[in-house]
Parts: sequence; C-alpha cells; structure tokens
Amino acid sequence: MGPLDSALGVSPQVLALRAKRTELLSANIANTNTPGYKARDIDFAAAMKNATGVQQAMTRTNDLHLNASGGMGADAELLYRIPSQPSLDGNTVESQREHAQFMDNAIRYQASLGFLDGRIKSLRTAIRGQV
Repeated sequence: MGPLDSALGVSPQVLALRAKRTELLSANIANTNTPGYKARDIDFAAAMKNATGVQQAMTRTNDLHLNASGGMGADAELLYRIPSQPSLDGNTVESQREHAQFMDNAIRYQASLGFLDGRIKSLRTAIRGQV
C-alpha cells in the first residue's frame, strides 16, 4: 500500500462496492415483472472486509498458482435475496424493498463521496503548505 492509498483510507473501496451494489439493485428494480428473476445483492460488510484485506491474505508459493487477491470489490460474492412474500411466477423482487435499499445505498454513496472529497482537499492543502 502506497502513501496515497493510506492517505485516502478505505474510501475508494467503499465507492467501488457502493457502485457495484447500485448496479445490482438497479437490475433488480428493472426486472420487477420478469417471471423467474431472482433478486441479487451483496453482503456489504463481508465485501468490505475482503476489499480492505482484513481477512488473512493468501500467499503464492509457486508461480503457477492463481492470484487470489480481493481487489476493489469487483469480485464481491453475489447473494440471492430471500423474499418475505414469494410470488407465483418465481420472481423474488419486492419493489418497495428494492427501492428502499437503492435509496439507502445512494445516500451512503454520496456520504462516501463527501468523505473522499474532504480527504482530497486536506491533501491538497498539505501539498500547497497552507494552514
């Protein structure tokens, strides 16, 4: 991890995961009336632990082994949502729940952008030598 990564903290990983979750929730909302569609989501807390490297990292002992790095959340585990009221056509999307999750995620995305913006401004101030 370089100095810029440590200065920005977890904000880039949070934004990447929030963007991925926005895509999933949007797909769920778009497929509200699609028979047999299964609503998908991610476990945000588990994905953050994976993206920030909180879990013990795996090491490659041979050049032929695959790299198992977590990355920026692009490979977060996709989960199926369990509906509280299953529909007869097999669709598991509950539109009110999806809209609420989408709005919650959008608000948290905006807050994360605000935090990142504040960190960038403070770095800019430090680089310029201003008080």
